[in-house]
Amino acid sequence: MDRQTLSFLAHVDHPIAAPLSDSNVGRLLRQVGCSPGASVLDLGCGAGEWVLRALEEYPTARAFAVDTSEPALRRAEETTRDRGLRGRVIYAQGDAREYRPPKACDLVMCVGATHAFGGFEESLRAIDERVAPGGTVLIGEGFWERPPTRAALDALDAVPEDFQDLAGTVETAEKAGWTPVYGHVSELGEWDEYEWSWTGSLTRWALDHPEHPDAEAAIEAAREHRDGWLRGYRGVLGFVCLLLRRKQEHPPRA
Repeated sequence: MDRQTLSFLAHVDHPIAAPLSDSNVGRLLRQVGCSPGASVLDLGCGAGEWVLRALEEYPTARAFAVDTSEPALRRAEETTRDRGLRGRVIYAQGDAREYRPPKACDLVMCVGATHAFGGFEESLRAIDERVAPGGTVLIGEGFWERPPTRAALDALDAVPEDFQDLAGTVETAEKAGWTPVYGHVSELGEWDEYEWSWTGSLTRWALDHPEHPDAEAAIEAAREHRDGWLRGYRGVLGFVCLLLRRKQEHPPRA
């Protein structure tokens, strides 16, 4: 099974595709405070849940969204139609690093997709030119809740330098010229819901399609992921969503 299909199946029951509850997604989006007619950009949109929630929160907003996954984008188009939001969002299949919306946007989101740009700091640099003056960034990134164990690093195929602690993550954003105006740190229960949904969706698909040539591989992938989570990074890897804005430069007084 290719990676895109596996990820798509694993996120069917949790389309937010990050360890957050519905209520906390809503709280983050309400904190943005988009003006009427705002433009929204979602970099690494997956099945589109974040961008659709933003459009529902701000009924006059328009959006652009990009992802590499064909099955995820196909689901995004279907969900957009089912929720009566067609005509308000344009999806593109491609590399988020290369995608440029028609204009800089008032809200730019990149939740759980900083790997597309090579990391957190690199993502902030790439996002900068896509944000309109006075706009807001909503970015979701992993961080070490505590020093990573060898089991956690092995499960994540990571090295300690891949993430910082929470304070270091916020400091990196500030050094890049961004000012945090709000944030949410995922709670353990949100992580558990996300991971059980990830492994459960994939396993359920395999059990419902025993004749599929990838069924056994899907069960094994879910088992390996679950073991890495429970024996490795549970309680070690955290996740934070930050709302960031740039300080406005005032022209010199006459």
